[in-house]
Amino acid sequence: MRIAFFGTPQVAVAALRALVAADDVEVAAAISNPDRPKGRSKRPVAPPVKVAAQEAGIPVWQPGRPAEVVDELIALHLDACAVVAYGALLPPQVLDAGGHGFVNLHFSLLPRWRGAAPVQHAIRAGDTVTGVTTFVLDQGMDTGPLLDQVAVPIRPDESAGDLLARLADIGAPVLVDSVRRLVAGDHPTPQGQDGVTFAPKIAPRDVAIDFGRPAREVADLVRSADPVPGAHTTFRGRRLKVFRAVEADGDGPPGTLSSVSRDGPVVACGSGAVRLDALQPEGKARMDGAAFVNGYDPQPGEAFGADR
Repeated sequence: MRIAFFGTPQVAVAALRALVAADDVEVAAAISNPDRPKGRSKRPVAPPVKVAAQEAGIPVWQPGRPAEVVDELIALHLDACAVVAYGALLPPQVLDAGGHGFVNLHFSLLPRWRGAAPVQHAIRAGDTVTGVTTFVLDQGMDTGPLLDQVAVPIRPDESAGDLLARLADIGAPVLVDSVRRLVAGDHPTPQGQDGVTFAPKIAPRDVAIDFGRPAREVADLVRSADPVPGAHTTFRGRRLKVFRAVEADGDGPPGTLSSVSRDGPVVACGSGAVRLDALQPEGKARMDGAAFVNGYDPQPGEAFGADR
């Protein structure tokens, strides 16, 4: 099979490598978003898919808009295309240039959590099972017909970053097999409309911690935003990011420091409490809860609150 691969971030690299390793697949081109400025230097940095493709000797295209490479795609005489987290909607003229079609690897059990952030929303909602889905792209947002699905349990304390990395590894061989099946003539199954939910991109404002919620919900919110954008609150008038919170014994007015353990501060919630085990004070590096306690000496009764 002769295919093109569309993807940009690290989560897409496992699938690209699985396709490259397949004896019956030729990856004729990798299409990725342009290099973006990063860090304080603002120097352009190549996306992980570009780096992996170049290491494999695959030509890389980085159009500002996908429609810019339609003629090049047509010239490749492709059997199909594979897509993982490309980062832009593909217009009809691009989809028409993909041979038998574009097979997308999505990190949820569609139609649950259609959109850009399915893993984060699944964790935040308290889901205990998610999975990977392969489907054929159409003009909707993750609405195309299904090729395959694999259910994956969510571990109780798993962060979004850890779960996404695990799903990427699980989904890579599923994508390879789904491309084979589509090219061989398998007919995908239309998605049903029962159980549709949406997972829009998450901004920092969406992950402000409300300690008035139950402790389990607070812990789930925190792990859903690790590593980015990082759930946040304030302490002593400065923003404080929280990357790990675990349920703990404690009481008091929501948002106040219930007690101080050797592992981190314990903050009262609407019901129960959470211990903050990984934090990043404004202007500082990420640290564990013990280092925060040693450095800031928080006192019982002090308040953690919303941004001011």
